[in-house]
Amino acid sequence: MNKRIVSRVINEAKYMIRTGDTIREIAKVFRVSKSTVHKDLNDRLREIDSDIYNQVSNILKYHIDIRHIRGGESTKLKFLEKNVM
Repeated sequence: MNKRIVSRVINEAKYMIRTGDTIREIAKVFRVSKSTVHKDLNDRLREIDSDIYNQVSNILKYHIDIRHIRGGESTKLKFLEKNVM
C-alpha cells in the first residue's frame, strides 16, 4: 500500500478517536470523499493497525446506534426554521 494512503488512514483514524466525528465530518476535514473515508476506516485500517481499528470500529458502531436520533433532531430543526421564517 502506498505510504501516502497509509499516512492518511492513520491520520483519519486518530482524528476520529480524538474528536468522535462522523465519516461525513472527517471527509470534509481531510478533503476526500465519504466513500474514501469509509473504505479507509473499515478496510484499509484493519490491515494497517488492528488496535486502532478496534477503537474506530466502536465509534462507528455508536454512530450507527444513534443515527435515528440525529436524523430526528435534524428534521425537527429544519421544520422549526421553516415555520419561523
